[in-house]
Amino acid sequence: MEDVIDTPMILTTEAPPRAGWHRRVFSAKAAGHLLRNTIVSCCTFAFGLGLMWLLVEQAGVNKLVAAGLSFLLANTIHYIFATLWIFPGSERALGPGYVFFFANALIGMVATVALFDLSMYLMSSHYLVARVVASLFAGLVMFLLNAMLNFRTV
Repeated sequence: MEDVIDTPMILTTEAPPRAGWHRRVFSAKAAGHLLRNTIVSCCTFAFGLGLMWLLVEQAGVNKLVAAGLSFLLANTIHYIFATLWIFPGSERALGPGYVFFFANALIGMVATVALFDLSMYLMSSHYLVARVVASLFAGLVMFLLNAMLNFRTV
């Protein structure tokens, strides 16, 4: 009869290593997040554009100031949907998550306003067209930052 040595099982609470960023970004899970994010982004973006139009055309606010204000308000609304629907299951608490989301929004706002300004003044684009073009680029960067670093669900 062979000697059997009982070895105790070692339990660990460490999470398994995460897949590389490219596998996470190009996954079905990330695609679902991106789809939900796109829906919310389009709705909050339309809200932001409407608010921007009201600020510029009805209240006489400077176009760059209106772009920044409408962007920040729309992104605050976006965060509410991000925590409830876009990235369900995130373990990040609401307060720190909002701070991180807001920091990403500031990065996005700087990129959006800079691209908005370049498009509007260097290429003589209409301010609403310039805002749409700038948002396409900045929005994708903000989605990736939130999906991978803030909510960490992909």
